[in-house]
Amino acid sequence: MIEKKTAPSQGEFVIVKINKVTPHGAYCKLEEFGIDAYLPISEVSSGWIKNIHEFIKEGQQDVAKVIYIDLSKNAVDISLKKVSQKEKKDKVNEYSSEKRAKAIFDSTIKLSKKEAKKEEIISKIPKTISSYQELLTMAYEGKDPLSACGDNEFKTSFYEAAQKNVRPKTYTVSYNLELTVTNPQKGVVLIKNILKEIASKGNATRYLGAPHYSLISTDSDYIKAEARINAAEAILAKHKNEIDYALKKTNK
Repeated sequence: MIEKKTAPSQGEFVIVKINKVTPHGAYCKLEEFGIDAYLPISEVSSGWIKNIHEFIKEGQQDVAKVIYIDLSKNAVDISLKKVSQKEKKDKVNEYSSEKRAKAIFDSTIKLSKKEAKKEEIISKIPKTISSYQELLTMAYEGKDPLSACGDNEFKTSFYEAAQKNVRPKTYTVSYNLELTVTNPQKGVVLIKNILKEIASKGNATRYLGAPHYSLISTDSDYIKAEARINAAEAILAKHKNEIDYALKKTNK
């Protein structure tokens, strides 16, 4: 069931707002929990810090990692230096997505005039659904996560909102293709036909300057995107007696 967590866990990544900076650290607020935390100067950056104000400032929002927690003493210590760029990006995306999904839920409650039934509706959401983002995604996918909510009017409105607001995640794989013709009698015509056949499999091709081309496949399923590239390579292999080619992935 969706419910607001009152405290983070050890090792959890959290969104923090820096409220007060001192020579030895900073006092922060954990935005998702509404509780205070302390950022020691030793956890601000991996390098030596002469002036802490050169690294952090009051009002700054960032991603931190919980490195110590003892709620009986109201003590939570956090670290900025123990957060990688990828972890920071992932946490910001997760936080933003959850805020947006909750806003859609609350807006639907308000527009359908179900404020008095909000807590009842939330209490009937399956306990396996832990976030508003998960609830919104399931509604978009037609999995009926509000089947037991007891209010068909709200349920219908929320499912309609999900269809309007969810942006399906897509995966793009990109390759560089080096393609030359070994049969000079066929030349440009052969290359055009090969690229056309590759495009027919759902791939996008772009001329970069002979003999280089880009080969791109996009899908909501990463495996399917890669499968289209594999289909393109099979087409190239079919013409191996007439062409030389090399494929190199340009993204991960």
